[in-house]
Amino acid sequence: MNKPFEAAPQAPSATRNPDPDIVPVERPGVDPALLIHPRIAVDARGVALWIIAGVAFLYALQWSQKFLIPVMFSIFISYTLNPVVLWLQRMRLPRVVGTTLVMLVLTLGAAAAANTLRTQFQSILDGLPEAAHKISSAVAHAQQGKKSAIQQMQEAAAEIEKATSQAAGSKPASRTVVVPESPKLRIGDWVWAGSLGAVGLVGQTTMVLFLVFFLLLSGDTFKRKLVKLTGPTLSQKKITVQILDDINTSIQNYMFMLLVTNLLLAAMMWIALHWIGLENAGAWAAAAGFLHLVPYFGPLLITIATGVTAFLQFGTASTAFLVAGISLGVATVVGTFVTTWMTGRIAKMNAAAVFIGLLFWGWLWGIWGLLLGVPIIVVMKVIAEHIEGLQSVAELLGE
Repeated sequence: MNKPFEAAPQAPSATRNPDPDIVPVERPGVDPALLIHPRIAVDARGVALWIIAGVAFLYALQWSQKFLIPVMFSIFISYTLNPVVLWLQRMRLPRVVGTTLVMLVLTLGAAAAANTLRTQFQSILDGLPEAAHKISSAVAHAQQGKKSAIQQMQEAAAEIEKATSQAAGSKPASRTVVVPESPKLRIGDWVWAGSLGAVGLVGQTTMVLFLVFFLLLSGDTFKRKLVKLTGPTLSQKKITVQILDDINTSIQNYMFMLLVTNLLLAAMMWIALHWIGLENAGAWAAAAGFLHLVPYFGPLLITIATGVTAFLQFGTASTAFLVAGISLGVATVVGTFVTTWMTGRIAKMNAAAVFIGLLFWGWLWGIWGLLLGVPIIVVMKVIAEHIEGLQSVAELLGE
């Protein structure tokens, strides 16, 4: 007996839409199933609210920088000095005594170091007028007998006009070449602005010292208050404690890394500059160690400054390039091998993301943003690693 005819299984119809995320575009007279285009659902209202909130947050950061910058410096310095205070507390010293002793040692040590290098820094400042005169004389000598680009263009135009007029048989009218006056450099304005900046720096330094003292004196008070404010559940309190502990460890390790690398850089710079015979080598080495706190831009600044100083002292371009090359080489060796290795072990951050973050904070807060940029990025990465909605930020900042 013959079996009934069975139709062969047909392939899935092309008119079906196997992917529910793909929405067909309806057009009149055309089958919607034939026009399948992928679309991503975007909440326009939510995106607009995020953009407005971001702009408002940036404006708040810019507007409150005079308050936030000393507070951020104080928090990071207190995190760095807190292990020393805890060690003194374990030595049976009251916390107020240990905090006072640490602050006195810090202040007196900074004052003693500044007093040791005071004569060299004063020598550099005394030599600034003579250095400015030498630089201006060198620039004037280089430009002597040379015409500016505007003058050359005006003379070329006059010659072309003269040639065309002679060809036409008419005499060109005489024309006076007007040379634009270059803006004058007002040194008095710079001195006044620098004086105001120095007074503001002294005031902010005093504020930071008092804030560090009170933060060290308070101990774990703020930590306990933050744990209480996070929520009633035990899991939320554990996450908060873990975040605070990780921030504490990361900031302390980063500050220790800065101390080691800056001291190493200053020592290597002093040896190299003293061997070459550059005057005030100790002051330039100390300045190099301090400017190394600003990643990328600090070493570039000290390279230019030492190169110009060597040119003014020795009067030869070869020695200037030698000193600048040594400064850049020492900063590159320390920054590439020591700093990068230690930063990778401490924070495990993406170098490109860190550089972009430095540009952002430098744009927002200037030189202070460059100094605080990396610690802020470290704190952001630690927080993002423990919060579920910010895992993408942690992934972006990570290696």
